[in-house]
Amino acid sequence: MAVLFVFVDGIGVGKNNSNNPLASENLKLFSLFTGQNGVHSGCEERDFNGFLFKKIDANLDVEGLPQSGTGQTALFTGINASKKIGKHFGPFPHSEIKPLLREESIFHKTLEIGKTAHFLNAYPDIFFEKSEKRNRWSCTTLMTKSAGLHVNRLNDVLEERAITAEIIQSAWRTMLNLDVPQIEPEDAALRAIRALEMYDMVLYEYYLTDKAGHAQDRQMADKVLTVLDRFLMKILKEKKPDDTLIICSDHGNLEDLKTKTHTRNPVPLFVAGDTEPFKRATGILDVTPGILNVLSKS
Repeated sequence: MAVLFVFVDGIGVGKNNSNNPLASENLKLFSLFTGQNGVHSGCEERDFNGFLFKKIDANLDVEGLPQSGTGQTALFTGINASKKIGKHFGPFPHSEIKPLLREESIFHKTLEIGKTAHFLNAYPDIFFEKSEKRNRWSCTTLMTKSAGLHVNRLNDVLEERAITAEIIQSAWRTMLNLDVPQIEPEDAALRAIRALEMYDMVLYEYYLTDKAGHAQDRQMADKVLTVLDRFLMKILKEKKPDDTLIICSDHGNLEDLKTKTHTRNPVPLFVAGDTEPFKRATGILDVTPGILNVLSKS
């Protein structure tokens, strides 16, 4: 019994209109969970045959627009980072909440209960050079390093153990001029499946959805969502029946291309597998405790 947590940055539950690229029947994974055309505010929450869809709060009882630094810290620790500093903050974690990621992340808590954990994303050398120079790490890389886990690099991609941020490795070829092959989303999904065979809890982060939302670019949005959809559908098809797939976000954004900012919309929570620990979830603070509940059963 293993858990794969796919964190999708910047997707909320917005209106069912032409400004919302998430409200599309072409998105098979979201449509499967909601029973409608993708995911939008007109979708009712559903709990059926090992599938769960809920709309959960990402505002953390703090005024203003949610931000990635505090939202991701809250999502990955179960602790209200925005309340701790009295505001939303991002994109990187605020200095006062970094200790939460260094000591109380989902990776730390997974290891504490005797389970194994793995971060599936890979990063190019330039990322490490800039992060080390500025001592400024993302929420996910900070908690990975702090838990003593391996942060994947180019060699891990070449040996098909890791997945790049855009899933299909295209940006590493075109933007970084790295000699890596472009792959299909389904190929990347099989890497995630192999990781589930080796670790109890696996995390993958997909941030291009948030980038497309800020750009207000419908063509980019449709492209990154199609890649994500194919990736997730293959995982759903190939995962073992007793493995649990969890998909959630840190705040809204992409669901409203009329604005380039984040939103205060709820975010979708999708669970396929052991849904019981998530049935009473009301906000992103409930995701990490739910995952630990699943892991504690095995």
